[in-house]
Amino acid sequence: MRILTTGPAEPTSATAELTDAELAEIYRYPADRTWLRVNFVSSVDGAAQGPDGRSGTISGRPDRHVLALLRALCDVVLVGAGTARAERYGPATIRPAFTALREKLGLAPTPPIAVVSHSLDLPDKLLADPRTVVITSRACSPERRAALEGRVDVAIAGEFEVDVTEAVAALTERGYRRILSEGGPSLFAELLARSLVDEVCLTQSPELLAGPAMRITHGPLLAEPTRLTLAALLEEDGFVFQRWLTGSHRETPG
Repeated sequence: MRILTTGPAEPTSATAELTDAELAEIYRYPADRTWLRVNFVSSVDGAAQGPDGRSGTISGRPDRHVLALLRALCDVVLVGAGTARAERYGPATIRPAFTALREKLGLAPTPPIAVVSHSLDLPDKLLADPRTVVITSRACSPERRAALEGRVDVAIAGEFEVDVTEAVAALTERGYRRILSEGGPSLFAELLARSLVDEVCLTQSPELLAGPAMRITHGPLLAEPTRLTLAALLEEDGFVFQRWLTGSHRETPG
């Protein structure tokens, strides 16, 4: 992994391989506030999914390494139920290489998964971890809700559908301030519409797919575009890693 720079000549430091400790410093969360980071992978032509409808098929070893690091740095992983089903989510694991990093940050050995769902149609594997947070609406099925409440942590956010502002507040109330959202595109669009996103991490896979694949955001057009500021640009084996801050966060968190 190396830092990309522009111009005819790159300084030696830009071409040197980054250590995991240096990579963790680039992606560190701020220490004094709640911070919502969104992470996606897409092809060069903007496809957020492979032909099988899963993002994993356009990923690769460098992308999986960065994803593992981002999970190691966060308090909780936030995901929509559709993505959890499509990507076959289970409880999060941490690579042994990042175990010491989580210990240094004072975090639990693994982060819980928080899944947004009105229907409460969830992968069974997620329900095996009692720390899983199911964020649903008050109008969800009372029978399904009662069945879940004995197994996992259920949070109510919104009346007839999940209110993402209340969802993020529910996570913060539980002490989860370093939030990593892994999609999907509809949840990302809702978070953007409510101005809840602080940072966007995008891996550009060195592929062209064409076809009808969804983009990383899917929803109504925003009232105003969300202005982004580039905070970091990295590359490994053709995968380009972009780290963007939203308009209200012009400085790298620290």
